[in-house]
Amino acid sequence: MPKGSNIQTKEQASQKQHFTRRDFLSTSLRAGAAAFTTGLLPKLRAEADSPYNVLFIAVDDLRPLLGCYGHPEIHSPNIDKLAERGTLFNRADCQFPVCNPSRASVLTGLRPDTTGVQDNPTDFREVLPGVVTLPQHFKDYGYHTRSVGKVAHGDAAWKDELSWSAPIWREPWRYIHKTKSPSWQALDVDDDELEDGRIANAAIEVLTEIKDKQFFLAVGFNKPHLPFYAPSKYFDLYTTQDFKLPLDSNLPRNAPSITSNPKGMKAYQDISNYPPFSDEKTLELTLAYAANVSYIDALVGRVLDQLDALNLTENTAIVFWSDHGFHLGEHGLWRKNTLFEDSVRSPLIVSVPQQTHTDVVTDALVELVDIYPTLCDICQLSIPSELEGISMLPVIEDPIRLWKTAAFSQLKRSTNIDGHSMRTTQYRYTEWGQNGERGRELYDYHADPNETVNIVDIPENEELVSNLSERLHAGWREALPEMQEQISVPQMLPWDIDDNGTVDIQDLILVANNFDVASPKPLKVDVNKDGRVDIIDLLLVAAHFGESVNPAAPPVSTHLRAEHATLADEWLTEARFADDGSDVFRQGIATLERLTNTTLPTETVLLPNYPNPFNPETWIPYDLAEDADVDIHIYNLKGESIRQLSLGLQTAGTYRIQSRAAYWDGRNAVGEPVASGIYFYTFQAGQFRITRQMAIVK
Repeated sequence: MPKGSNIQTKEQASQKQHFTRRDFLSTSLRAGAAAFTTGLLPKLRAEADSPYNVLFIAVDDLRPLLGCYGHPEIHSPNIDKLAERGTLFNRADCQFPVCNPSRASVLTGLRPDTTGVQDNPTDFREVLPGVVTLPQHFKDYGYHTRSVGKVAHGDAAWKDELSWSAPIWREPWRYIHKTKSPSWQALDVDDDELEDGRIANAAIEVLTEIKDKQFFLAVGFNKPHLPFYAPSKYFDLYTTQDFKLPLDSNLPRNAPSITSNPKGMKAYQDISNYPPFSDEKTLELTLAYAANVSYIDALVGRVLDQLDALNLTENTAIVFWSDHGFHLGEHGLWRKNTLFEDSVRSPLIVSVPQQTHTDVVTDALVELVDIYPTLCDICQLSIPSELEGISMLPVIEDPIRLWKTAAFSQLKRSTNIDGHSMRTTQYRYTEWGQNGERGRELYDYHADPNETVNIVDIPENEELVSNLSERLHAGWREALPEMQEQISVPQMLPWDIDDNGTVDIQDLILVANNFDVASPKPLKVDVNKDGRVDIIDLLLVAAHFGESVNPAAPPVSTHLRAEHATLADEWLTEARFADDGSDVFRQGIATLERLTNTTLPTETVLLPNYPNPFNPETWIPYDLAEDADVDIHIYNLKGESIRQLSLGLQTAGTYRIQSRAAYWDGRNAVGEPVASGIYFYTFQAGQFRITRQMAIVK
């Protein structure tokens, strides 16, 4: 059994809650809020000097074959140690057991049907050009984001400037001629002589480089992906006697043939036939896989050691995950690309600094698509409403709480055959093709943990199958947990300098007060994280003026108090001088212009009018200290009423410039031009009333 607290949830089929699209988006935004009812993050925030860094460790083709997952035969001390200080998710499912679709889902927080990525060649940026990735979201909040090794797949693994603050570090892909290369090799080399060793070295160098920044560092290791090549010392850790053969090397009884993936291993120099293999070959390959796992564990340990050496561990959230599982001969299958448990189930460990419960194993059903909102929640960033996962932070704080009733995965066998699978606490139910026309599967893990018999067609299971099919078609929204006693959680905007929830004039003043200051306070005033506070930081704040973490909050007043008007003029002058024509400058300057034109006066005042001596048109400027109904009554020298201008309710502010001042077109009440001469006008705004004289000259 896995070590730590083996905590299980109960089947919640009878507790289904129906969600509309709006309900779901609301829930996904608020899901992390439930964690705050337990007091986890308020305590952590009080003890942390700044928001957490993120170390995001991805491993390719790693099934949960680790010591911390209940496999004492595996040497994985470093990953086991990480699990001891965090939460191990024992029931984490990927959304698509193939590299690119799974990684696209994790990085976008969206499911394969939304990303449109259901094979390895497709680039999610081509399907969803406007999508905001997980690292991109952190970058937008001022984090320095870096990628080392294989994090994304395909073209996105080599570029994606939107997501990363610096070019991606990754070695060129090397083609392996399989028929001339063995499936495994114990190499007489040091760790650093192989690509994954160099990935670890690069990650260590990047950590040293960015240690003083707020960072999101993604590190992606290639192994234990085939071929199983690793330094020989890791092969020396094992003998074939350490491993057991799979219980059954055949497909589950009564399973449709479409469930198989027989071509996953053929073509290597030492493999001349499709699986299943002989017992000797199965054990040989299992040992090679385990050696590669131990190699990666050692490299993960080196990166974690560097985090410790730089005194960053206590302020860094760590996520360790693999894109999917891996068959080692179960059902006669190898690799992934099936909807069986060994292919879909992924290792997932999350460690939050000073979290309340550590060394915990939870059986709560979670999905890799939940990683994006979870990291947002941990670091107190807003959770984008379009995400299709929910934060796992409530489970980290309260591992025994009821959680999702099911997890969902899918697969594509051809252009017109899809497989959709749902994992509940007790069952896995799968349909192939439209409404299962190409086959259905049902496995009861309580009675048959190794998936040896497909029980979907047993008559006594008819009602159960009907219920599970209904839930599968209802989809993931219906499986979301019911969040109770949620409270509003203040999120952080990178340009909300004082963290009051709204970007306003005080944030601009805080930035301006720290121009060229050696040790600025607070650190958020360096909005673009370039090491200095200047007009660009102020314009970044101005470009987001009025934004709020509460969408229902009233609009921020753009009125500038008189004591700040001079400041705004100075900012605007400097901004115009530095203007490089970029959108940030344009938006920021536009905001400053609005502010300088809407100074909030301390008292209501009627200012001298300015008639054009060659035109009877007249503008009457004024200041309003508070909102008021404004009326202007115009008289001639005899006291006769000439014209009444009712301007209605005007908000507090300055009405001095021509476009805002009260306007009289020089005509009387019936539209006739008045003669040149002296006129009087009474200006009334609320309780304020004053009479002035003006001259009209034609």
